[in-house]
Amino acid sequence: MAQIKHGLRDDAGRHIIPRGFVVNTNDHKGEVFFNSDDYARMVRMGANTQVIRLELGKLSAFPGGQLEPNYLKKLDMLVALGRNHGIKTVFKMTVYGVDKFVWEEFWLNKKGEYKTYIDAWNVVWNRFSENDAVFGYDVVNEPRKLTMDISYEDLTNKYLIPLYQKIIDESQKINPNKMILFQSIFMNKGEKVEKNQYAEIKAPINRKNIIFAPHIYQNDIDFIKRNMDRFDKESDMLKAPILIGEWGFPTFATTDTLVEGKLGQLKYRELYIRTAEVFDRMGVGSIKAWFLGNRTMQNFLPGGPSTWSIFSDSTDAGTVERKYITDVISRPFPQAIAGDIQSFFFNHATRTLDINIKTDNNKGASKVFIGANRHYPDGFSILIDSDVVMFYNPLRNVGLETYKSPNDFDPSNYIWDANTQKLVILKWPKDEDYLKIRIVPGIRNFD
Repeated sequence: MAQIKHGLRDDAGRHIIPRGFVVNTNDHKGEVFFNSDDYARMVRMGANTQVIRLELGKLSAFPGGQLEPNYLKKLDMLVALGRNHGIKTVFKMTVYGVDKFVWEEFWLNKKGEYKTYIDAWNVVWNRFSENDAVFGYDVVNEPRKLTMDISYEDLTNKYLIPLYQKIIDESQKINPNKMILFQSIFMNKGEKVEKNQYAEIKAPINRKNIIFAPHIYQNDIDFIKRNMDRFDKESDMLKAPILIGEWGFPTFATTDTLVEGKLGQLKYRELYIRTAEVFDRMGVGSIKAWFLGNRTMQNFLPGGPSTWSIFSDSTDAGTVERKYITDVISRPFPQAIAGDIQSFFFNHATRTLDINIKTDNNKGASKVFIGANRHYPDGFSILIDSDVVMFYNPLRNVGLETYKSPNDFDPSNYIWDANTQKLVILKWPKDEDYLKIRIVPGIRNFD
């Protein structure tokens, strides 16, 4: 059995599945601020990765922009908050905060726009090159064609890929081991192909340490797998694993008040579940926009005011979850495995997490996010092959208890961390061997 091809590796060589949220430094009302409690909440929703959305206007010399030292201190703080909670950071550059950003002019580079753009990145690369909490950089967010008289394929081949190569080469002079994430062209409204808004990349980038980070905001269930299969094909050609850089169709103001109907919560729950199932079967990590409260809504879709915020509070950082989506976002999964993940899948109907792995105890401890507070209020049981049964009984609250195990099994290697909602495995019962792990609801006898 082969390991999943999209899983990534951490510094210890463990197989990791990155999952988390886009963390904004501003919204339409102004600056956004987070504290340690927000990050604790993020962890309890399964996050091990944050994507911090950078503002070009606070890092560059583009008209209307300038480098702001206090902004850099804010980035330091967000990275440190992540580190303190076991969350790795990816930085993503957006073109917000400058007087105007004209893609058609940017691509032609007549005023040295590429250098100005890369200079902004240089500030970030130099500042975080030695920081092991920073995993990588998503270098151009949703690049556009707009009115440029060129095909998407030519724009990608003649402009986008050479720009990526230039950015990657400059970055790797400073921090060669950081990962570079890249996206495809975000197509103009009305130009989707098979309901996919992102143009296909058909030529390789030919660089190391790269990750394909497409976005998927698909609201047609029938096209989710089709879109992801196309990304999978691109990934093969690009020789780059996939990490979904953003996902999750925005929710409407009316969705918060409706159970049924086209914009109702039941529809959203199904849409998110079907998307999550495709992600999990492929073994890709995914980043959900946005870890924000709801100070403002946007109004560019036919359904009326909408938002990507996962909380409904009218504050910058929220606590009132839109549970019809957050329970799906926060589903159980293997975060870091000492060994190779062969497959994993969470069945929302049965609340069962299945993980198949090949173990390697030399790589250290493994972590499985379980989210028992939301998924297993009735307790959960851990089955390892047919040999081991452990369980957590929330009524007793004494940690994990062993129901069945071989004589040489050491239960102290299995720790339930209620604060982070994770199962920590210090050592697998068999080394360099295949194991099946199941997390199931309830406390039962498994004779």
